[in-house]
Amino acid sequence: MTIRIPQLSLVALIGSSGSGKSTFARRHFLPSEVLSSDACRALVSNDENNQAATADAFDVLYFIARKRLAAGLLTVIDATNVRPEDRKRLVDLAREFHVLPAAIVFDLPERVCQDRNVARSDRDFGPHVIRNQQQTLRKGLRGLEREGFRNVTVLRSVDEVEGAAIERTRVWNDRRDEHGPFDLIGDIHGCYDELLALLAKLGYAVGGTREAPQVSAPHGRKAVFVGDLVDRGPDSPGVLRLVMHMVSSGTALCVPGNHDVKLQRKLAGRDVRVSHGLAETLEQLTQEPDEFKREVASFVDGLVSHYVLDDGKLVVAHAGLKQELQGRTSRAVRDFALYGETTGETDEFGLPVRYDWARDYRGAAMVVYGHTPVPEPEWVNRTLCIDTGCVFGGRLTALRYPEKELVSVPAAREYYAPIKPIAPAEVAPEAPREALVLDLEDVVGKRVVEARAFRNITIREENAVAALEVMSRFAIDPRWLVYLPPTMSPPETAKEGPWLERPQEALAFYKDEGVTSVVCEEKHMGSRAVIVLCRDAGAALRRFGIGDDGRGVVYTRTGRRFFSDRAMEDALLGRLDAAMQQSGLWEELASDWVVLDAELMPWSAKAQELIREQYAPTGAAALAALSTAERWLSTAESRGVNVSGWKKQSASRLADATGFVDAYRRYCWTVGRLDDLKVAPFHVLACEGLVGLERDHRWHLDVARRLSEADPLVRLTRHVFVDLGDPASVDRAVAWWETLTREGGEGMVIKPVEGLARGRRGLLQPAIKCRGREYLRIIYGPEYTEPENLERLRQRGLKAKQSLAMREFALGLEGLQRFVEREPLYRVHECVFGVLALESEPVDVRL
Repeated sequence: MTIRIPQLSLVALIGSSGSGKSTFARRHFLPSEVLSSDACRALVSNDENNQAATADAFDVLYFIARKRLAAGLLTVIDATNVRPEDRKRLVDLAREFHVLPAAIVFDLPERVCQDRNVARSDRDFGPHVIRNQQQTLRKGLRGLEREGFRNVTVLRSVDEVEGAAIERTRVWNDRRDEHGPFDLIGDIHGCYDELLALLAKLGYAVGGTREAPQVSAPHGRKAVFVGDLVDRGPDSPGVLRLVMHMVSSGTALCVPGNHDVKLQRKLAGRDVRVSHGLAETLEQLTQEPDEFKREVASFVDGLVSHYVLDDGKLVVAHAGLKQELQGRTSRAVRDFALYGETTGETDEFGLPVRYDWARDYRGAAMVVYGHTPVPEPEWVNRTLCIDTGCVFGGRLTALRYPEKELVSVPAAREYYAPIKPIAPAEVAPEAPREALVLDLEDVVGKRVVEARAFRNITIREENAVAALEVMSRFAIDPRWLVYLPPTMSPPETAKEGPWLERPQEALAFYKDEGVTSVVCEEKHMGSRAVIVLCRDAGAALRRFGIGDDGRGVVYTRTGRRFFSDRAMEDALLGRLDAAMQQSGLWEELASDWVVLDAELMPWSAKAQELIREQYAPTGAAALAALSTAERWLSTAESRGVNVSGWKKQSASRLADATGFVDAYRRYCWTVGRLDDLKVAPFHVLACEGLVGLERDHRWHLDVARRLSEADPLVRLTRHVFVDLGDPASVDRAVAWWETLTREGGEGMVIKPVEGLARGRRGLLQPAIKCRGREYLRIIYGPEYTEPENLERLRQRGLKAKQSLAMREFALGLEGLQRFVEREPLYRVHECVFGVLALESEPVDVRL
C-alpha cells in the first residue's frame, strides 16, 4: 500500500500502545521529523513511561511542532492520539500554520498489541489500558475526515503495516521547479481584444478562432494570469476560452480572482449577489452552450489559490500573499489570495478598507498580484501590483520575469466606470517633492532599505536615533554626503602560532569561495577620508546642488568635515584637481566631478589625541611597572632566591611593552603645511555615469598610479597581486605581509581583484583587513601576546562584524548607484544614513 502525504503536512500517527507506530515512524521518516510523546517524557523526567510528566511532555512536543511548522518542515506526531480532543489539538495546530493534517491509523487486532506490550519490560500496565484505547479509537474512526484530516489511511493488519510505503507529494501550489521565464498578466476583466494585443506584443502567436484558439509561446516562456478574467468587460467568454486553452496546452498558468470564483459559484447554482459586473458576464454566457459553462465552472474550481515558482523566488496570487502564507494550504490562505486583508470597515465609496500588507512585507520572494487597480505599477518591498485598470479605460499590463520589464497596451475605451477613482483626485494634486529636499521622515523609525546587490537591510529604530544625533550635530551639508565607507572585518582567527591575525585565513576564505585572484594592499596608518571633488563651483551646483560651499569637501567616515582649516582643504582639492588634469583623468572619465575613497596621513588630530591620552600612558605605565619588577627580581636573586622563571617572564613582557610604545610612535607626525600630508586613494567611488565599485581593482590602482605620478602629495598604495591557485604566489604574499608588519606597518587589506565578487551564498566580503602582531598591541594592550591572553582572544566572535561589513558595503554601493542614476537625494541619503545607523550596532570595536 502506498500512503501519499503532502511534503508540508502535520502527520498524526493514531493507534494504541503496541500497534507499531514508533517502529513505522523510524522506518519511513527522518529522526528529526518525528516528535514522540515518549521521547518528550524522557526529556522532562528521564523516564519515557512516567505518566505524571505527560502534561509537560506535550508542552515540549507542541512547542517543537510549532517551530517546525513555522519553518515549513513536515512534522510527524508519534503518540496514541486515540482521543478526539487530542486530535482536535493537532488539527487546530495544522490550521494555525496553514498545513494539511494527515492521519495514519494503526487499527491492528487487540491481541497483537497485547502480546507486544507483554514482551516489553518497560511497559507496566494491565491489558485494560490497550482495550480502552482500542475502543476509543474505533469509536471515532469514521469521523476523522469530519474532524478535519484531509488524508486518512487505515492499516488493519501487520502485513499492511509492513507493506506500506510513504510517497511525499507536492502541494498543488508548489511549482518551484518551474523557472520560467514568465510573462505575468494583470486583471483582464473580459477585455479580449486588449489581451490579444498584449500577447502579440509579448511575442505569443495567437491563431485559430475565438471559439477554438491556438496559441504558441515564445521559446521557453510561459504566461501566468493573476486572475479576474471575467466581469465588466465586453467579452468574458472569449477571454475564458483563450486562457483555458493556454492552461490546458501548457503555455500558461492561472490563479483565480475573486470575480472568477464568484462566477463559478453562480454557475454551480449557489446564491450569490449579482453585482460588480457579474450581470454582464452572465448575459454574455447566455449566448454560449451549456457544455462551455460547465467547463468554465470546472476550470475555475480547479484553479490553485497561488503559485510558488522559480525555487521560491516568485509568488503569484490574485490579491497578493504575506510571507507566512506562501506555499501553505488552508481556507485562510485561499481567502487572502483572493481578497487580501480588510479592516472590516468600508470607505466613502462603499468598498472594503484594505490593509496595505505590501508595506509590511519583508519576504525573500517577489510577489506579483493584481486585484486593486493602480495608475502605475510600483515596486513596494519586492511586491508589485500589475492591475492597471484596463476595463476602466487604463491599460492591460504584463511583467516579464526575471527581466522585471513592464509591457502594456492601452484600453480601447472605458468599458466600465469605476466606483472609486483609480488615480488620485486632480483637484488638489500634491506638489512633487524637490529632488534635493530631505525630510526627517526619511530616516526616523525602523526602516528596510532595498540594496540591489545584496538583500533588504533593516535599520532598527534605536540605531536610527543614534545616527540622527551624529548627523544633526556634526555632519557636513548632507548634499555632499553621497557615500560613507563601510567597516572591515578581520580574517578568521589564527588557530595556532603566536598570531591572532595572519593572511593565510583570508586567502583561504576567498579561495574556498571560488575567487581565483586577489590583491593585497598595504594598510596605511592614517585616517579614512572621502573626497568629493568638482572641477569648479559650477559643477558643484549642477550636480550636488551646492553653490556656496566651494568645489568639494573632504570628510571622515562618520560624515564630519576633515579640515577645520578651510584654506588647507581648498589647497588639497586644488592639488588633486591639477593632478586629475595633468593625468588626463577628467577627460577619460568624461566627468566634471569625482568621489574618491582614500587614506589621509598622518593619523588625524583626533587619533593622535587618542594616542597621547590612551596608548602612551598605557605603554609608559607598563614600562614603569615592569622596570620596577626587574629591580625587585634582581634584589631577590642576589639574596639567593630562585627567580629565573619570573625574570624570563618579566623580560618578555618588558620587550612587549617596548614594542607597544614603538608601534604607536610610528603612526603620527606634525603637520604644519599641505606638503606634510599624504593622500593615498584606493577607489574611484563614482563619477558621471560610473559607479567605480563595480570596476576591478587593477583599474583603481592604475588611476591611483597616474595621480601619484602627477603629484607627490598622492601616495600610491603598495600592493601585490596573488594567484590563489599558485602556492608560490600565496607564499610571496604572506612573506610580504611579514616584512610590512616587521618594519612597523599596520598590515594589509586583501580584496578580490574583481569589483563585486560573489561566492556560494552571494556577495562576498569586499575586503578583509589583516593587521600585524605589533600593531595589535595598540588594540589589545602590551601583553596580548601572552599565551593565556592569546588563547582567550582566539575565542572572539566575528560573525557580527562580518555581517555589519557586508550590510554597510551593500548600502554604500546602493547609495552610489542611486546617485549616479540621478535619483532624488533623499533616496541616496537613505543609504548613507543607514551606514551611519549601523555603526551604532553593538559590535566589538577592537575588531
